[in-house]
Amino acid sequence: MARKQARKRKPQKKPVKLSMPRVNWGRILKPMFAVALVLITYDLSSRMLERPVKSIEIMGPMQRVSVVEIEDVIEPEIEAGFFASDLKQMRERIQSLQWIDQAAVARRWPNRIAISVTEQVPAAVWGESGLMNVRGELFVDDGAQHMPAELPRLSGPEDRAAEVARRYLDIRRRLVPAGIDVKRVSVDARGAWEVTLSNGIDVRLGRRNVDERTELLVTAVADFIAARAADIDFVDVRYGSGFSIGWKDGSQPNPTNPEEAREAMLASSGMN
Repeated sequence: MARKQARKRKPQKKPVKLSMPRVNWGRILKPMFAVALVLITYDLSSRMLERPVKSIEIMGPMQRVSVVEIEDVIEPEIEAGFFASDLKQMRERIQSLQWIDQAAVARRWPNRIAISVTEQVPAAVWGESGLMNVRGELFVDDGAQHMPAELPRLSGPEDRAAEVARRYLDIRRRLVPAGIDVKRVSVDARGAWEVTLSNGIDVRLGRRNVDERTELLVTAVADFIAARAADIDFVDVRYGSGFSIGWKDGSQPNPTNPEEAREAMLASSGMN
């Protein structure tokens, strides 16, 4: 029996698998997301910066400065918008007003600016029409229209204003406990100091050793002045360790040092 010739089988082709390249969506989407976030943030920021100021609230007792003056001086910052306005610059603009001492500025959501102010408190008149505050700072150089009659008067060269104020504050602080206030402190162009007390007595301190002479005035002479104020015209402390008294009747007393002054005071009051 004839053997059938074996048929050669054709090798079967394996199916071809097509594979798409893997896409790293994270690497693609992250930059896109970042860009989108930047654009959204920029848009929101622009909108926020452009938010207008709808109202201004000004607080604080004001007698010398008006609300209109404050609004006028901060107008350039207000026009910049709620977020774009510079609060520090706004505060400095307000404090540049002559009668403003301190100012505080804050944002109040959603669109309000809150301002609180305190005015200067005049403590002394400088020269003819300047004003000093309670810290001895000159806040009106010249041209003050309202000059309270009760304020003490300080005068001297312009570059010595702070020094005059410090001496006034120091003398007054130390004399008030003895029942004596200060009406005037002055230093002339030669550097000579003079103090006028509230009872009208002039005290001549001179040009030299002014600190030591001031110390003599407040520690040794003040009690004598308080006891004999009605009889004294002036006190001269331009001596090494003593002083002299000018009496209203024109007579010249003997005491020339603190101890003698104390004995004279006791004698005049019947206590010696």
